[in-house]
Amino acid sequence: MISDDRFDVVVSGAGMAGAAFALAAAQGGLRVCIVDAAPLSDQVAPTFDGRASALSFSSFRMLQALGLGEDLIPHACRMDHILVTDGRRPGAASKAPSPAFLRFDAAEIGDRTGGEPLGWMVENRRIRAALGRALAGSDVVVRAPVTVRDIEVGPGAVRVRLSDGPDLEAALVVGAEGRGSGVRKAAGIGSLGWGYGQSGVVATVRLERDHGGVAHEHFLPGGPFAILPLTDRRASLVWTETTRRAEALRAASDEAFHAHLMRRFGPFLGAATVEGPRFVYPLSLDLAERLTAPRVALIGDAAHAVHPVAGQGFNMGLRGAAALAEVLSEALSQGEDLGSELVLDRYARWRRFDVAVLSAGFDAFVRLFSNDLAPVRLVRDLGMAAVNRVPALRRAFMHEAGGATGDLPRLMQGRAL
Repeated sequence: MISDDRFDVVVSGAGMAGAAFALAAAQGGLRVCIVDAAPLSDQVAPTFDGRASALSFSSFRMLQALGLGEDLIPHACRMDHILVTDGRRPGAASKAPSPAFLRFDAAEIGDRTGGEPLGWMVENRRIRAALGRALAGSDVVVRAPVTVRDIEVGPGAVRVRLSDGPDLEAALVVGAEGRGSGVRKAAGIGSLGWGYGQSGVVATVRLERDHGGVAHEHFLPGGPFAILPLTDRRASLVWTETTRRAEALRAASDEAFHAHLMRRFGPFLGAATVEGPRFVYPLSLDLAERLTAPRVALIGDAAHAVHPVAGQGFNMGLRGAAALAEVLSEALSQGEDLGSELVLDRYARWRRFDVAVLSAGFDAFVRLFSNDLAPVRLVRDLGMAAVNRVPALRRAFMHEAGGATGDLPRLMQGRAL
């Protein structure tokens, strides 16, 4: 008889990456317990997380392979086109594109993607709700609200001490609590990173005219202003400003906020009416020095929290979750110790290079575009114009953003474990 407090894997953090990993690991035959500081019911409230995620087509395949397709498809908006433009001042989004712009069209790579869009926009609360329902219908044991107080690594298992209830024992503990991960700290894994002096102001708006499945990203000296299509003729706005200005926008009256928003938004989609609360998120880079430690693995923002400039943070988290679940499932089938250095090194080697390259690329992208220095502007405008005029380069960018390159985990190919 299996003990109620003995598992193959204990996952700390039932956010989107942690919950997706727990489902994937359970699908791979592992006995999984997931713990979180907040009740899962709180994580689907409109006031909990106002963001929306740009899911690459490979990430969407993974969520469908985990059984979330039926829940997500009614709330997923296709992104068939992405338009990236450069500007100098608020209001520039309403003007004609400068000669330096990029346009990506899903039709250009449709022969290799089976007609899939460049990505799908889904509100985070919808993803959280779908994950919560899938967890409730799975064999994953959920302990919430409770936190991991400490971990004690032994020769054959790790003991997980909780803030409430009996200790748990597992072959492996996975840190998925996001930035400032308690498991990461308990395992002695350091981190490196820095703040950008920026915050993302997030709001959902209803549009007067249909967005046509086009995502707009307009670069201003203070940071990008993104208009991301949602279902029901709505859009998610991700408005990057200096931290001081973002806090002023948080405190502004509804009328003042709307006036500032429309200056940046422009009239090309008609009137935009804010629906629901506005949110402000500080932006920084936070990378774990290692992805693993004895009987510990990190995924999601606990491993790599990046600037949302390219909308790839959650996709990176899902790719790590899929890779770790596949490594552990194969190790289980071979009768290996799931928390051994040999097994965990396979996961680290699979993900290390991809994480380093993408994180460095996003950081460079932020620094390249969040300024108005004339020499830098010239370089980036020439680069954008060059990419836009070379179809092979455009297709390469789209395949990379869609997660169709590299050594894809099985789940991201749409195949169950």
